[in-house]
Amino acid sequence: MPSHDSFEKFVADAISQPFSGWDFSYLKGRWQSGSLPWDYRSIVSERKAQAAAMLDFGTGGGEFLASLEPFPAVTWAAEGYPPNIEVARKRLAPLGVQVVGLVGGDSPLPFMDGTFDLVIDRHEGYRAREIFRLLRPGGRFVTQQVGGENCLEINRALQETPSAPYSFWTMDYEVTRLLAAGFQIEQARQAFPPLAFYDIGALVFYLKVVPWQIEDFSVDRYHANLLRIHQTIEEQGQFVVPEHRILIEAVRI
Repeated sequence: MPSHDSFEKFVADAISQPFSGWDFSYLKGRWQSGSLPWDYRSIVSERKAQAAAMLDFGTGGGEFLASLEPFPAVTWAAEGYPPNIEVARKRLAPLGVQVVGLVGGDSPLPFMDGTFDLVIDRHEGYRAREIFRLLRPGGRFVTQQVGGENCLEINRALQETPSAPYSFWTMDYEVTRLLAAGFQIEQARQAFPPLAFYDIGALVFYLKVVPWQIEDFSVDRYHANLLRIHQTIEEQGQFVVPEHRILIEAVRI
């Protein structure tokens, strides 16, 4: 039988834990993602070395961008989630990076056409035609996206009828809309690396801060199945699900 005391302790601690920016340091040593067959950081670092002006679209709290110093002469970041905007500004302003808050999903960014020769995007939804507008001819868009099949084994383990509202979000879907916007695709790849949770608190914290995984998530609603996963972790040491990642590099021709 699973330990109810340890279950309740893990869960209570996860629920009470604050979260800001896009900082998962609370889970250090408590989850582990498998390796991807590409290195997004290395690709971006190589491309930015050739760029005079760069935009990080969907910077979160600026954590990833801050790790990429030195920057091109002109570097901006954009973020649409209001709690993250000030977090990003505090982190990036000392590095000389200005952060623009996005007003709405359909609003154009406050930049002239052809402002950038590199736009990067790690795990942020985007409008292909707007990215195309922002790039100079020959400019490059490098994005790593979370695919629609990401961590669906969590949904299957918790829900009687698993929800998959983003299942349409595939590599082919990404490629099709970028081509329609006028891009040339230089590379398109996808992978399904394993993600291991080493305690039930790590899973609960993940579901708390990534609410689109299970939109009606609460511990009370899914208590029985969470307890079953807790038992699996106690017996096997981990609960493993496949992630879904997509890498696309596109050029404005």
